[in-house]
Amino acid sequence: MVERRPLLTAFTHLVLILGVIVVAFPLYLTFVASTQTSQAIVQTPMPLLPGDQLVENYTAALTGTGGGAGAKTPVGRMMVVSLISALIISLGKIAISLLSAFAIVYFRFPYRMFFFWMIFITLMLPVEVRIGPTYKVVADLGMLDTYAGLTIPLIASATATFLFRQFFLTVPEELLEAARMDGAGPIRFFKDVLLPLSATSIAALFVIQFIYGWNQYLWPLLVTTNENMYPVVIGIKRMISGGDSEMQWNIVMATAMLAMVPPALVVILMQKWFVKGLVDTEK
Repeated sequence: MVERRPLLTAFTHLVLILGVIVVAFPLYLTFVASTQTSQAIVQTPMPLLPGDQLVENYTAALTGTGGGAGAKTPVGRMMVVSLISALIISLGKIAISLLSAFAIVYFRFPYRMFFFWMIFITLMLPVEVRIGPTYKVVADLGMLDTYAGLTIPLIASATATFLFRQFFLTVPEELLEAARMDGAGPIRFFKDVLLPLSATSIAALFVIQFIYGWNQYLWPLLVTTNENMYPVVIGIKRMISGGDSEMQWNIVMATAMLAMVPPALVVILMQKWFVKGLVDTEK
């Protein structure tokens, strides 16, 4: 029986409300700034209610028609680049990790565990450590300013491989035996049995990897020099590097709000699958 404690319940709700305020207030200020004129933002104090420039500011951000030297890049193009890159990275990571985990668990070949641990050890080598050699390879292959250069070096994922391997180890051996008795080969077993069982895990990893790909900054900063290949995170940095010209903070804030929309939509639309993939132990 759960004991009801009104004071404790009120205290926990107060803590949650304060936490929401701390997290949401900067977002609210960003939205308010994105609806004001550039002069209204820099005045003291800045207005705390939305202004009347919402349509104008967001249109200027999407089309790159805002004033100022740092606000000329069309955000619509940058969001397309970020979306394509994030989808390639997330789907590529999941596909490669599923296949590698499937091979490690269900195929018997020499040095199988050695190769698994070699994959796992790469967790100690993030992009920042191997960025020099990786850039050299990408440049020699002519993949600068391309989607391949933006995504292929980031596709491999030791973490996802490890998670899928641990899940495949929990799949009952009887399912494999039943598939063999029905005449199913490895690919049929993988497609008809393992993939449906892995649906929630795939959904959870997709959300994580999509946000990871969308928020990439360091690697795109190195491999992109053409404005048409800038992702939106690079675009925001470029917009606030306008030199001595007047900074159009209203356009910058509109861009920041637009950049938050796709990851937020992915989390909201896949929230049920995401939570189930993280906490559901009955696959």
